[in-house]
Amino acid sequence: MDEVLIVDTTLRDGEQKAGIAFSPEDKVNIAKILDNNKIYQIEAGIPAMGNIEKKSICKILEDRKFSKISVWNRLNRKDLVHSVECNPDIIHISVPVSEIQIKSKLKKDNIWVENRVKECVAFVKEKGYEVTIGFEDASRADIAFMCHLMKILKSMEVNRVRLADTVGILTPSKTALIINKINKNIEMDLEMHAHNDFGMAVANSIEASKNGVKYIDCTVDGIGERAGNCSLQKFLKVIKEFNPLNEVSLDIVEEEIMFKKLGIYKN
Repeated sequence: MDEVLIVDTTLRDGEQKAGIAFSPEDKVNIAKILDNNKIYQIEAGIPAMGNIEKKSICKILEDRKFSKISVWNRLNRKDLVHSVECNPDIIHISVPVSEIQIKSKLKKDNIWVENRVKECVAFVKEKGYEVTIGFEDASRADIAFMCHLMKILKSMEVNRVRLADTVGILTPSKTALIINKINKNIEMDLEMHAHNDFGMAVANSIEASKNGVKYIDCTVDGIGERAGNCSLQKFLKVIKEFNPLNEVSLDIVEEEIMFKKLGIYKN
């Protein structure tokens, strides 16, 4: 197993858990703990949510020492303008790729998605930022269409794509199947974003790592929308069994008291 890099999304996807609403101070404190434990990347929030969110993100950027800071965006230029104002390390753009997302939800087609991706990526690249793309609902999407988009993205010097199991339906075997089919068609860094609806977020993330996925999305204690996400603490403990040389810190588990104070744990 190759090196695994953690993308922590507690401050973005984690906050979608029912009953959780971080104050700006909470967000800055959580980011400091993650940064001090040298988590590779912190997804700090959604600038389009407004000025309070943007101020929190800017403070996180000001205070960080080690982690890369990314921000999340929908597939539109208005979101991206807000993100550019924060001056993050990475601008992440979420792209719906399944038929149900594109046709039933957005009332659009694949050509529209392709053109909008080109437009948004070009806009961010012109501003000089690193771009990552998230394939929303990748677990129900057509693999050929995803590979087609990835080839376009690669030609635009986008080097990483997130595979989001948005509705949490993957199993480890299906996870491996999708990843291997993609890898046979195109060489690109992949990122796994698992949801825990079937109780398999950690298992699916481990399986993704075993099949060459370099970036794994986690949240503290697995908090997140519906049943949650891949638990940061559990993933770090398990990954050590598969790759004892992997340079990920377990010290973050010792910060449990701090996270309880911030209202993440509901024990």
